[in-house]
Amino acid sequence: MKIRTLVIAMALMVLAPSVARADEGMWLLSLIGKNYDDMRRAGFQLTPEDIYSVNQSCLKDAIVGLGNAGRPFWHFCTGEIISSKGLVSTNHHCGYGKLQEHSTVEHDYLRDGFWAYTMEQELPNPGLTASILVRMEDVTAQVTQSITDDMSEADRAAALKRACKEVEEKAVEGTQYAAQVKPMFNGNQFFLFVHIIYRDVRLVGAPPSSMGKFGGDTDNWSWPRHTCDFSMFRIYTAPDGSPADYSKDNVPLNPKHHLPVSAGELNDGDFAMVMGFPGTTDRFLTSYGLAETMDVTNKLRYEIRTVKINILREEMAADQATRIKYASKYASCSNYWKYSNEQNKALRNLNTMEVKQQVEQEYSDWARFQRNPKYNDALGLIREGYAARRNVQEAQQYLYEGILGGPEAVLFAAQMGRAFKALIEAAQPEAKGIVQKAKGMVSKKEPVDLSAYRPRIAAFYKDYDEQVDRRLSAALFGYVYAHIAADQCPQFLLKAQKKYKGDWTKYVDDLYKKSLFANQESLAKFLDKPNAKELDDDPLVKVGTEVLEQYIALNGSVPRQTTESLQRGIRSFTDGILQINDGKRLMAPDANSTIRLTYGNVMSYDPKDGVSYHYYTTMDGIIQKEDPENSEFNVPERLKKLYKEKNFGTYANRTGEMPACFITNNDITGGNSGSPVINGKGVLIGLAFDGNSEAMSGDIDFEENLQRCICLDSRYMLWVIDVYAGAKNLIAEMDIVR
Repeated sequence: MKIRTLVIAMALMVLAPSVARADEGMWLLSLIGKNYDDMRRAGFQLTPEDIYSVNQSCLKDAIVGLGNAGRPFWHFCTGEIISSKGLVSTNHHCGYGKLQEHSTVEHDYLRDGFWAYTMEQELPNPGLTASILVRMEDVTAQVTQSITDDMSEADRAAALKRACKEVEEKAVEGTQYAAQVKPMFNGNQFFLFVHIIYRDVRLVGAPPSSMGKFGGDTDNWSWPRHTCDFSMFRIYTAPDGSPADYSKDNVPLNPKHHLPVSAGELNDGDFAMVMGFPGTTDRFLTSYGLAETMDVTNKLRYEIRTVKINILREEMAADQATRIKYASKYASCSNYWKYSNEQNKALRNLNTMEVKQQVEQEYSDWARFQRNPKYNDALGLIREGYAARRNVQEAQQYLYEGILGGPEAVLFAAQMGRAFKALIEAAQPEAKGIVQKAKGMVSKKEPVDLSAYRPRIAAFYKDYDEQVDRRLSAALFGYVYAHIAADQCPQFLLKAQKKYKGDWTKYVDDLYKKSLFANQESLAKFLDKPNAKELDDDPLVKVGTEVLEQYIALNGSVPRQTTESLQRGIRSFTDGILQINDGKRLMAPDANSTIRLTYGNVMSYDPKDGVSYHYYTTMDGIIQKEDPENSEFNVPERLKKLYKEKNFGTYANRTGEMPACFITNNDITGGNSGSPVINGKGVLIGLAFDGNSEAMSGDIDFEENLQRCICLDSRYMLWVIDVYAGAKNLIAEMDIVR
């Protein structure tokens, strides 16, 4: 978000922003008509109603938010429907977790890929959901009608919660839909989103990881790219078309709309539109928040995860079973490990701190002439709020990244220990020190049944290795002890250091040896005969509980008034920026996992002096990058054979090359992974899957000259399905535009 001071008149400083660019902004679909002229100039050939309509089928009906049953409105990735039978394409890394869950040493779908050549071969994925927008509506007036500026933040939050719940319930009354009201512009605006959420989503196909993750951590967040980053799923419904849990009687979804898939030419400058569910951006972040992001969140996340990453790499390289178990967890950890470091580099290189400080100075000049003091107070409240919580944020990063989210057994033991203890005490009051006597009667001891937790326990230990977890604990405990502030160090680390004199491996060996939660076998025995004393004495439960309670307590260590003032300051500052820009530029709200549209063009770029990047890559680059000694750059023998034969089917470009990836200047972020890249006629030309490191600052400050969206070319996807995998059944059900 860039703001430029242009005019000073009548003793008022008026800020006029730079002209809004088509490539910046994650726009709400129902308001896209305001952008229509810009979109047409960029090459869009349809109408706003072709994008969003409540009364007719449109592009929104083909866009899928992938989520989990427990959090269906949090979309970890995006997909798109590409056939009349509910076939969905998304990124390989979006389907990676499901590939891992279905993989075994005998059937290693991560290594070999997976293809269903009939619908009967498609694999169910309990808990995976697919959400499609039905409608959206600005409900700001409805949910804020009882809100006043003199309310406390707690009262304001309670009033908003009640109002939002009422709007949500009314919106879906008598329907099969689900609704959520989401705040925009840091609580200055509110929108209702109504979705239909499907619960039977089956795995259909994916290339081997040597293609789907080609380049690994080395190429991640960089261009040029040659990653075949796609996987395929299918949405199923009950026979009447309604959402349903998995059943053999379910049928493929008959969607309102599906995207044709392009096998045609792609040129520099072509219109490109991305629709999806971007996770979070923070473009209204102040310089004070930026300092926390760079110096605490990003810095510590990168440093602590480096310890974890190095151990997992060694363990996974040494054993196939371990690689399968930890593949998805490693991918999740490493993605934002590299992101954190690259974002800090970009923020420094692009002088984002200076940009933020300039915006704040111009805001302050504007605020001086406002009658409402909240605008003048905003930046002071923000500065004081971030300063007051700095030490807390640092401590929580160490506790989470190094202990609760580092090894796995610690948090699992704390969570399960708490759940088991509650059930034991409910069934056996004396376990809590309670003895009920009345007229000579004592409370009856009820049997304790923990069988409901067996599926969760089995799922946890399926992808867990005790020796790997011990090694992680020893390394991370030692790291946290050496780096966390002394007055914030957990007591168990202080005691262990004193007793074991820095031998963290020996300490961890003793810890796990005495814990029920070290492995599934010891916990299974406890489930057969549970008792509270064993839980009270369990060392992993003690460690996990201590750290979890310390982490939660740190939230309360910042005075409530300070936290509320920070929230109020951020909201007022954002409101001021909106007022300053009213009538001067269109402004998009920050991403918050709601469906958005961003538009721009296929576009080359020059990242630095003497370097120019072309807008597309080809299979030639895959062969050039091949390195048999590096697992990130292995190339399957079949791909090499087909390349040598120049067997590109009907998917080569005009010069006979097999396209791989391309870049656009679209504005995307996490959650957009798998989003369709759509041309001016509404045809799928690719799948968005990454951003470029030079502009990794984009979530905080969009850099219009450098920001690029890295996309898989639809022709490469079609070639893999058709020629490489021979899945003619899938090709037959798509509408392919040549």
